[in-house]
Amino acid sequence: MLMIRFQRIGRTNDPAFRIVLLEKSRAAKAGNITEQLGTYNPRSKVLTLDETRVKEWIAKGAQPTGSIHNLLITKGIIEGKKINVLSKKTPQISEKEEVAATAAAAPVVEEIVEEVAAAPTEEEVVAEALPAE
Repeated sequence: MLMIRFQRIGRTNDPAFRIVLLEKSRAAKAGNITEQLGTYNPRSKVLTLDETRVKEWIAKGAQPTGSIHNLLITKGIIEGKKINVLSKKTPQISEKEEVAATAAAAPVVEEIVEEVAAAPTEEEVVAEALPAE
């Protein structure tokens, strides 16, 4: 399967990318690209892209990576929804799940509060421990 993806060409701490078409199984750094479709500099936001070739390859079945897909949507080359390319580090809890969890925990919290209120205070425990005079 063909992929449209970034190939890093920048120096250390100065990224710049080629937008290339290559087989999915091949490494982007290997240099065995099928076609170079453009370049992108993320610092200056300069994008040079052969829009007609990108559209042709997508029509032929080439899949853009998430970052390329979002870039093409931003520039208006293709239409659709952006893809979340950042991984989730912690699971997100929806409001409905949070309300349900709070409602399930409410009876347990009430029981604990009642037990604490019924427990003897520290002064009562000390008074019982001391011998009566």
